[in-house]
Amino acid sequence: MLRIIVLGTAAGGGVPQWNCGCDICNQARRDQHLHMTQCSIAVSADGDHWYLINASPDIRQQITATPQLHPRPGRLRDSPIAGVILTNGEIDAIAGLLTLREGSPFAIHAHQSVLDTLKANSVFNVLTPERVKRHAIAAGQPFNPVLPDGKDSGLEITPFRVPGKEALYNERDASSAAPARDDGGTLGLKIRHVEEDKTFFFISACADVTPELKAMLDGAALVFFDGTLWRDDELIAAGLSQKTGQRMGHVSMSGASGAMAALDALNIGQKVFLHINNSNPVLRDRSGERASLERAGWRIPHDGLEISL
Repeated sequence: MLRIIVLGTAAGGGVPQWNCGCDICNQARRDQHLHMTQCSIAVSADGDHWYLINASPDIRQQITATPQLHPRPGRLRDSPIAGVILTNGEIDAIAGLLTLREGSPFAIHAHQSVLDTLKANSVFNVLTPERVKRHAIAAGQPFNPVLPDGKDSGLEITPFRVPGKEALYNERDASSAAPARDDGGTLGLKIRHVEEDKTFFFISACADVTPELKAMLDGAALVFFDGTLWRDDELIAAGLSQKTGQRMGHVSMSGASGAMAALDALNIGQKVFLHINNSNPVLRDRSGERASLERAGWRIPHDGLEISL
């Protein structure tokens, strides 16, 4: 059985964001139901060994809230976490690695450009290479991650390029209004249970739904997809930023060129939005935007949701 746990649903900063006084963040401070940690999932082929897809800054809180990721009984130092697969080099995907520094062996799998970012910042040396191996992955090249003891994980993971941008801290002109494109470090993942041939897709950042991407997702049992913004000018309209979703490397949910319209005609079993920004009105259960999203067959998960295939 392929098991997936949604550890965090929100975009960078979570909900509520620490310094944001928008209506949704203020409501979340009054209502625990609206709290969301930053985007990450865990996946397992055997229910005992787990791989994290991105290591959010909230990873300690997420592990604490997830019994499947706790040390196993009778072991003083232990973790079921066998590895971390990074889909990009943004802060909300890599900062949690620093929390995993307490000596447990696991592997990091990431595009070479992301590994170069980790190597260039000496703070990540707290993850000693003797215990935490770093493996480069490339678009179109499937790999089978192995467990710390060398045994097969039972998973096959195929990275693929999606339109995106380089991490904000690496941009040469962060003030530019033009979309910034990366060198391939923004990846989607096709994750397959080898023995049972069960597959799902994880895409937490995507600037455009291309014909190639649609062809890949058609027929999928489950797709996690970038749900950062409801509309492209959302942050501008809310007075929170001068950047559009496209400038940030994210396609909006709504609109003629948005994710819902682009993927509507495809045969997808379960459609789940992740990486949802604190400005996004779909976070409100009774909003018109949430109703529209649900009519289109999409769902907003809660932190801790488990899905089995």
